[in-house]
Amino acid sequence: MLKLEDVKLAIVGLGYVGLPLAVEFGKKVQVVGFDINHQRVAALKGGHDVTLEVSDEELQLASKLTYSTSLDDLKDVNVFIVTVPTPIDEHKRPDLTPLIKASESIGRVLKKGCVVIYESTVYPGATEEDCVPILEKVSGLKYNIDFFAGYSPERINPGDKAHRVTTIKKVTSGSNPEVADLVDDLYKTIILAGTHKAKSIKVAEAAKVIENTQRDLNIALINELALIFNKMGIDTEAVLEAAGTKWNFLPFRPGLVGGHCIGVDPYYLTHKAQSIGYHPEIILAGRRLNDSMGSYVVSQLVKAMLKRRIHVDGARVLIMGFTFKENCPDLRNTKVIDIVKELAEFNISVDVYDPWVDASEAMHEYGITPVVELRNNTYDGIVLAVAHEEFHAMGAENIRALGKVEHVLYDLKYLLEASQSDLRL
Repeated sequence: MLKLEDVKLAIVGLGYVGLPLAVEFGKKVQVVGFDINHQRVAALKGGHDVTLEVSDEELQLASKLTYSTSLDDLKDVNVFIVTVPTPIDEHKRPDLTPLIKASESIGRVLKKGCVVIYESTVYPGATEEDCVPILEKVSGLKYNIDFFAGYSPERINPGDKAHRVTTIKKVTSGSNPEVADLVDDLYKTIILAGTHKAKSIKVAEAAKVIENTQRDLNIALINELALIFNKMGIDTEAVLEAAGTKWNFLPFRPGLVGGHCIGVDPYYLTHKAQSIGYHPEIILAGRRLNDSMGSYVVSQLVKAMLKRRIHVDGARVLIMGFTFKENCPDLRNTKVIDIVKELAEFNISVDVYDPWVDASEAMHEYGITPVVELRNNTYDGIVLAVAHEEFHAMGAENIRALGKVEHVLYDLKYLLEASQSDLRL
């Protein structure tokens, strides 16, 4: 079994999760940051992270971190940490393709005594039932005899500068007690908040997937309450503020539920549950409700436009914000695209404006070209979809000025006072 001082580390996948992790390790030990995206690696070698999760100054501090797109640079590595994405497909089924390809690549350089630690969010059992067999097949080595595995779920919150990788408690696990100790000790070298060693890899996998499932369901409840209160003509925010005066009321708010975790992870759990003969009801009900919010927003907007005798066919609507959350360039699984698509069904011309978005990424992922300048007296409808600080700074008067004399302003994020918008969730 490896000793901590003998670890030669690689981080496989340098996205929102992998890079911050690689940087923290790179401040202390030699680590190879591996990614198949040549453009991404070139940018990092140039000292800049386009995701903005790591500052240029932090990259410089990681003096022991090197970057590579070549498997040859992983031949001396004996501990691999896998941080590739785990999305869902168009049918909302888990897409393990990035995880499988990463496992195949590692299998080609895997040696006796190596440890492969997965951080990607998966359903319970995926590490040992889906990934390990690939490692065995490609390497010709035997699991828990020649090589070992661990699982330590990522808990990165993109755009959050308060809760960083080192300040979030880390769940760890290993394929046997000795490996579990090694994995735990390895993370302890960088995690200031401490670690929690789970009893097994499956326990750690399950713990991660229910974190976001719980949050998803809580938001679904608030979204449903918002639908009810809107029908009753009651201000949802005012209700939540009143209820929030009780010490144990949870401070959730209604809205679109996208991103790489909350809008995805529940489908991993329900997929696994269905494969073993259990049909989840509450989890899927919450998912259906949250997935329907884009359609609901558009229906409300169109109704409000019709009441004002604004001609809907051929109207122009501005969507302010396209990322899945505020003050962050992350476009993964943004549910704002649902609003864009639904508006197109009404033959409404849509402009998307987001100062945080990389235009080439928006075009590549969604076929959207964001506008770069805003023009006054242009729009029949305005939707405040993301609470970017830039939109806070604009204020209601400047936002209103973008609309025509007769227009509808829909504030999804409670950016403005209730009296300053026409519609709110």
